[in-house]
Amino acid sequence: AERPRLTVTISNLHVSAQLIDDVAGKTLAAATTVGTKATGTMTEKSAVIGTEIAKKAKKIKISAVVFDRNGRQYAGRLKALADAARQEGLEF
Repeated sequence: AERPRLTVTISNLHVSAQLIDDVAGKTLAAATTVGTKATGTMTEKSAVIGTEIAKKAKKIKISAVVFDRNGRQYAGRLKALADAARQEGLEF
């Protein structure tokens, strides 16, 4: 409960990230490109979502999370999201 899970889903068109409290079974915060007019490459979209989820985490006073890659290799889009979240102060 003190370290929620940051789970990332990346499809061909969209990127989404959620902060999940597994003990309570609740989503604490979420950020996604679905329904937005985000432009740029998928790597740029991933970086924007990483920044956005980190800002939302700060608002609800979360500074440390557990990073859930969902089996994806830590490279490219996933790395861009993680680096952007770390630059905003999120620790994992």
